[in-house]
Amino acid sequence: MAEFKYEIVEKLGVISQGKGGWARELNLVSWGDREPKYDIRDWSPDGTKMGKGISLTAEELAVLKEILEEIEL
Repeated sequence: MAEFKYEIVEKLGVISQGKGGWARELNLVSWGDREPKYDIRDWSPDGTKMGKGISLTAEELAVLKEILEEIEL
């Protein structure tokens, strides 16, 4: 199996903390030596394991920000 390569370029913030120490985080991540993307996913306490998540370009994140600003919570 090919090596799965990623680098957390910048940790931007913790969205929530789950049981067992896992945290849902917003980070800037480079996947496979490509341009970093904004990434939301769960990470193990030591950062060696990850859950399913979503990666967004800066443009996609800007659109999401606009959508979120329009939502009344």
